[in-house]
Amino acid sequence: MTKERHNAITDVPGIRVGHAQDAEALTGCTVILCERGAVGGVDQRGGAPGTRETDLLRPMHLVQQIHAVLLTGGSAFGLSAADGVVRWLEEHGYGFDARVARVPIVPAAVLFDLDIGRADVRPTSAMGYAACQSATDGPVAEGCQGAGTGARVGSVYGPGRAVKGGVGTASADLGGGVVVGALFAVNCFGDVVDPANGQIVAGARKLRGEGFADTLQSLRGFVGRQILRFAGRKNTVIGVVATNAALSKEEANKVAQMAQDGLARAIRPAHTMFDGDTIFALSTGRRRADVNLVGAYAAEVTAQAILRGVLTATPAGGLPAARDLR
Repeated sequence: MTKERHNAITDVPGIRVGHAQDAEALTGCTVILCERGAVGGVDQRGGAPGTRETDLLRPMHLVQQIHAVLLTGGSAFGLSAADGVVRWLEEHGYGFDARVARVPIVPAAVLFDLDIGRADVRPTSAMGYAACQSATDGPVAEGCQGAGTGARVGSVYGPGRAVKGGVGTASADLGGGVVVGALFAVNCFGDVVDPANGQIVAGARKLRGEGFADTLQSLRGFVGRQILRFAGRKNTVIGVVATNAALSKEEANKVAQMAQDGLARAIRPAHTMFDGDTIFALSTGRRRADVNLVGAYAAEVTAQAILRGVLTATPAGGLPAARDLR
């Protein structure tokens, strides 16, 4: 029986997604479960990351499989939500067999959402656990959900002139039963652009009048250069690409690296010192596919997921949504 497709990362066999959020405080987390084990990789290119358990994803390290990835708001405080994911996995018997216990391996990455909603409410262990409880392999809620609850886009003129960000997902069928999917929480310093035409679809709004300021152009002006001194250090884009193609750890890291090209196509500028820009890659299956093909389409679904993250967002925290500005 053919699995129904949802244009989501859950189209990849072995992947389930769950969200948990506080809609009043405007923060939350998203778990990508691969509880039966997945080969993992990571590529981190922004200058301001907040992460957990990323070193073990690199070649020459012992652990070969992970059991979940957590994407969370709350800045560094939000990393505590991973404890809830670990607890859920242990209770259900999943983890690295260390003889005396099964130790769940849960890499995580955070985004900064403390300046929207409430700064004193962050994702907790209980929220991470709740995200696991809600996880399914069906359609994935997008927009202001999970890690995207407090996300925003375009902060060159400060958070008050930004646009609401969110979570987005997409997938591609490569044929032969091979699927590649992506899920991203979009909280970038720069603007989100449509790779098809280069037009800004979400980003910093002009200080006067209507329309987008164009962050790249703004940085060249006097105001933009002055604002860079204090306004930018609160952003990141974090996400996961997954496939059921069989990948080694080296190949998974290559796919994560190639997926960054999709981020750069959809965000302008990307990989700044103000962004975390961390991408995890997961391989859940044994289908045969060339790593170059998988990586190329990982970049494609990354760009699509980022676009969907802003186009499905709704107004919150005093920020308008992109779909209301078009």
